[in-house]
Amino acid sequence: MTERFELKETPIAGLIEIVRKRVGDERGYLERLFCVEELAEAGWQAPVRQINRTFTSKAGTLRGMHFQHAPMAEMKLVSCLAGEVLDVAVDLRENSPTYLQWHGLRLSSDHRNSLLIPEGCAHGFQTLTDDVEMLYLHSQVYSPDHEGGLRPTDPRLGIAWPLPVTEISHRDQNHPLLAPIDEG
Repeated sequence: MTERFELKETPIAGLIEIVRKRVGDERGYLERLFCVEELAEAGWQAPVRQINRTFTSKAGTLRGMHFQHAPMAEMKLVSCLAGEVLDVAVDLRENSPTYLQWHGLRLSSDHRNSLLIPEGCAHGFQTLTDDVEMLYLHSQVYSPDHEGGLRPTDPRLGIAWPLPVTEISHRDQNHPLLAPIDEG
């Protein structure tokens, strides 16, 4: 527990839900989105190298599952500034006990939460409302030569997206499927 954040572990090691504590009065509130000293306790060790903001207009839209390969693997701190999403991370660390498992959280400004996604995890989300704004802090800059992706509808992942898919990019829809599980 930090002064401005409540840190909640998830079933995937290093994947942390961060609940922001508001300080306010009748005029409104202040809410800290990032503090390198306080979030070091959650595992954030690198400088913020890039900040991105997205807007998605339609509920049901899928974005992801994106990651970067080493040496450009990155941590992400993901927040929903408007609307609501199901934010999902998939563990891609081969030696992890939760390899290829996913965990999802509903993020929204009302929930005052963010998801800290460690290196070695893919990330994506589905919008649960119209007019969603997301903010991403990255520990690495985007590198097209190191980008990777999983198909968000891959049956092997089995991600339980809560809404029918209304939109998905051609790129995301055509990421490769994982190899079938060898049952022999």
